[in-house]
Amino acid sequence: MSNHALQQATASDGQTSSDADSTAAVRLADVTHEYGANGGRGHSGGDRTVTALRDVSLAVQAGDIVGLEGPSGSGKSTILHAVTGLLVPTDGAVELLGTDLTALSNRKRTRLRRRHVGIVFQRFHLLSSLSARANVALPLVQAGIPRSKRRERAESLLEQVGLGDRINHLPGELSGGERQRVAIARALVTDPDVIVADEPTGELDTATGKEVLELLTDIGRDRAVLVASHDDATLAVADHVIGLRDGRVVTDGG
Repeated sequence: MSNHALQQATASDGQTSSDADSTAAVRLADVTHEYGANGGRGHSGGDRTVTALRDVSLAVQAGDIVGLEGPSGSGKSTILHAVTGLLVPTDGAVELLGTDLTALSNRKRTRLRRRHVGIVFQRFHLLSSLSARANVALPLVQAGIPRSKRRERAESLLEQVGLGDRINHLPGELSGGERQRVAIARALVTDPDVIVADEPTGELDTATGKEVLELLTDIGRDRAVLVASHDDATLAVADHVIGLRDGRVVTDGG
């Protein structure tokens, strides 16, 4: 683990090592995660295990963009899954807005994620049968927001990402860059405190990818943003980049 990452880890008395770290929107402290040979968690009846993360510590403040760099299998996606509460690590703590996700039930983790985390996927994950507006509004349906307010919020965000004239278009009628903008608007619709993006420009050409990165930079001004990528241009927008290899932090450019 790098010196910078060590400074951000939990101190021996159980308190964070700095005031900044204690107020981080996202914090991982000594996180290890092992997958069993059958795809489950490790420590299960002597199954062979694969270590996806080993003693990873990091913190992301509101207003910061942190990049995760590394080849496939380095642990980038596992970190994102831990931050969003989609998996519980084998060991260590994962805090979101001061709440330890590892201590919550699956229902409570899901509730926290829906309220406070926006997710941007590489392949957009838009529903092909729904318009751009309906795709953006979908998280608000799950939150029980009235239809009129859902439409208003979705249309406002689509205007902000430059798609005000495409609100009724289906994903198949949009370019790759437009679909990613819809996905970003959807990630913002609940006004989350944290944005996680997994290879957000991986499906885009260089020019379109640049536009999407400018948009991510803009929305990161008052949110904590965690971006996983192997693309240098994508990582260049980060305030600092954490390099991962074989589940370990090998560089931290903070």
